[in-house]
Amino acid sequence: MKTTNKLLNITLSIILIIFYSCSKDDDNISDKVASITGKIENFAAPQTGGQGQPIGGEFSKFSFKTGKKTTDENWDIAFRGTTIAINGGEKTGTDDEPDRTGNAGATIFSGTLAELKNIDGLVFNQDSGTSFAIPTGSDNGWYNYNFQTNLISPIPGKILVFRTHDNKYAKVEILSYYLNQDNSNPSNARYYTFNYVYNPNDGETSLE
Repeated sequence: MKTTNKLLNITLSIILIIFYSCSKDDDNISDKVASITGKIENFAAPQTGGQGQPIGGEFSKFSFKTGKKTTDENWDIAFRGTTIAINGGEKTGTDDEPDRTGNAGATIFSGTLAELKNIDGLVFNQDSGTSFAIPTGSDNGWYNYNFQTNLISPIPGKILVFRTHDNKYAKVEILSYYLNQDNSNPSNARYYTFNYVYNPNDGETSLE
C-alpha cells in the first residue's frame, strides 16, 4: 500500500511539473506581441542651407514604438534632408544634431524587405564623431542623386535595418523622397515615404 501511494505521489508530481512547464510556455507565448508592419507617408525632413551653404536645421525624430514623429529622448531615427541619424553613438559634428541617449545601431541589407526575415549575422554600426551609421552621399547609402535631373531616388534593394534606442529591431524600405511621391517639382523634396516592420519584443531578432 505504501509503495502504491509513493508511486501515486511521484506520478502526481510529474504531472504537476509538466502542467507548470506548459503553463509557463503558454505565458511566454501570450506575452509576445506580433511584429508591427506600417507605412509612413510624407514624413517631413526639412533643412536649411545647401547648394554650397552650410546645412542646418532640426532633425525630425521618429519612434518605431509609436509609429510617429517624436520630440522626446525616446527616438530611434531622425531625418534631415537626405541624412538619417540614429539614437546611438555620438554626434558627428554637423550643426543642430540631436543628442544620442540610446543604443541604436544601423546597417544596410541588400535584398527585399520580405527577404530579410531575421537580423542574425548582421553587424550594426553607430553614429560616430566622423560619420553617420547610414552613409551619406549619392550611392553610398540609401539613395542616388541624378545630377542631370536633380532628383533623389532610393536605391532598389537597399533595406535599412535598425537596432532601436532600447534594443528592439526594425527594417525600413524607403519608397520616395518627395511629397505624395511626386518628384515632378523640386519643392516637393524632403518628404519621406517608407515601409517598415518593427518587432517590439525584448530579445527577439525576427523581422517577419
